[in-house]
Amino acid sequence: MRGIAPSELIINSDGSVFHLHIKPEELADTVLLVGDPGRVDLVASYFSEIEFRRQSREFVTVTGQYKGKRVTVLSTGIGTDNIDIVVNELDALANIDFTTREIKPELKQLTLIRIGTSGAIQPDIPLGSFVLSHYSVGCDGLLNWYASREKINDSEMESAFMAHMDWPDTLPHPYFASAHKDIIKLLEKESVKGVTISAPGFYGPQGRVLRIGLVIPDLLDKLESFSKSGYRITNFEMEGSALAGLSAHLGHKAATICCIIANRHLKESEPDYKPYIKRLVELVLEKISG
Repeated sequence: MRGIAPSELIINSDGSVFHLHIKPEELADTVLLVGDPGRVDLVASYFSEIEFRRQSREFVTVTGQYKGKRVTVLSTGIGTDNIDIVVNELDALANIDFTTREIKPELKQLTLIRIGTSGAIQPDIPLGSFVLSHYSVGCDGLLNWYASREKINDSEMESAFMAHMDWPDTLPHPYFASAHKDIIKLLEKESVKGVTISAPGFYGPQGRVLRIGLVIPDLLDKLESFSKSGYRITNFEMEGSALAGLSAHLGHKAATICCIIANRHLKESEPDYKPYIKRLVELVLEKISG
């Protein structure tokens, strides 16, 4: 087997992976992903022991122990482009031999749980609630760059969604990526069943109008009224589709759970959402260690 070229997998001189700057032995099998680098220290404050803390750009990583379980917490920054970096480099750390640059004969399955913040679309989802993305809807086009897109996409949901939305030809085809069933089972009792739009931006792609109009002027109304097989669109965020889609491609368990800090239908928001996030972090830590 020929090794992966240095131009394709960049390994730093200290043996760490290019963007994240962590080494294979520093990665736990369970990884909690947060967008905000400042949130890493909040999660790590619950650890009884910390092995290391490292920062490279927006990627802050801490590996430690929570109730006897080894956990890595890592910040991704904003957007599915960053998730493309994070998931591919986490998989490389787990499943590529950094000495030979060859894929390992026995592959490791990671558990990746994103803890995020989000804006609700439906009027009955209150501030402070937790939405678990059973489906993440990729409106960014990232997964369309990878082969075998059909393996991770629910084509029936995609077709129904595009027809309902009168989806413009100028936008990337959306994809519906599922959370892993084991993580759904772990967190579903404490959360709202979600179908989450992963938007490629905060303003126009989430229906916000400042000085430029929208290609789908009634975006929020159409999203709110979509229904298929007992699912409805629940909320916006910006990373979950790439996480679910790439992880499914690579054989990892992944899901996104978000705290609702705004409701777009009710035009409400809670800027002081730290208590909500703290409760969500505590919930996820207890569930993964149980």
